[in-house]
Amino acid sequence: MTDYQRVAKAITFVKEHSTDQPKLDDIAKAVHLSPYHFHRMFKKWAGVTPKEFLQYISLKHAKKLLNRNQTIEKATFYTGLSSSSRLHDLFVNIEGMTPGEFKNQGQSLDIRYHFSNSPFGDILIASTGKGISNLNFVKERDESIRELKERWPKARITEGEDKHIRTLDNRLGSSWEDPDEIKLHLRGTEFQLKVWEALLKIPVGHLVTYSDVAQVIDNPNASRAVGTALANNPIAYLIPCHRVIRKVGDIGEYRWGSTRKTAIIGWEVAQASAGNHAQAD
Repeated sequence: MTDYQRVAKAITFVKEHSTDQPKLDDIAKAVHLSPYHFHRMFKKWAGVTPKEFLQYISLKHAKKLLNRNQTIEKATFYTGLSSSSRLHDLFVNIEGMTPGEFKNQGQSLDIRYHFSNSPFGDILIASTGKGISNLNFVKERDESIRELKERWPKARITEGEDKHIRTLDNRLGSSWEDPDEIKLHLRGTEFQLKVWEALLKIPVGHLVTYSDVAQVIDNPNASRAVGTALANNPIAYLIPCHRVIRKVGDIGEYRWGSTRKTAIIGWEVAQASAGNHAQAD
């Protein structure tokens, strides 16, 4: 079992027993570790103690983040952080497919895919040769390949790597100092691309609502459509649909599971807090 899997199991346990206010010993027992080893493993993964992490993923803290009143228009990715920021110092460039490429469902495209891992579980990375087209969390490899082929029914799909996959894969789990540009080549409607581009402007460690995103794309009545665009996001984590939650502070649904969404949010808040403290020092 990986560290992430243990963390995910711990989060699930805490959610299911929240009314009991479980102690460190109880959580450690649930993931079959001693309190000492669980505490050490958790801090290595998240950079904070289990107690601090649980505060970050609480409903109260989510509401606090929503109330910061920092609009997406003014927000940018954190820059100049130390290597502990890992995935955060990232420059992503989206290129939408041409109308013909969109309509033809990948016809004449050669798509390569590669399995790798991330701090939040195993992933599948796929590239059209022009850029990354898919980044999905993996439950079963065969299922992930099948989903990729369903999304690109007319493309030639083979296992392998190209420069885009190697650039991203080499960065995952390592330092993001002076990162190479990550180029995405996406098949989506004009509305979906606009939503996905808006998501890139949400800073690490911040949360917004569906209506916030709708406001930013100048379509304030499109909150439900925004939710649909998020559900169809083909690029996990890099296009941060996990940073969009319900207005009441509830984490809400996530294509790759609400527990993983909770883990990513807590991890990012911890990393952002650490970066802010480092800058203050």
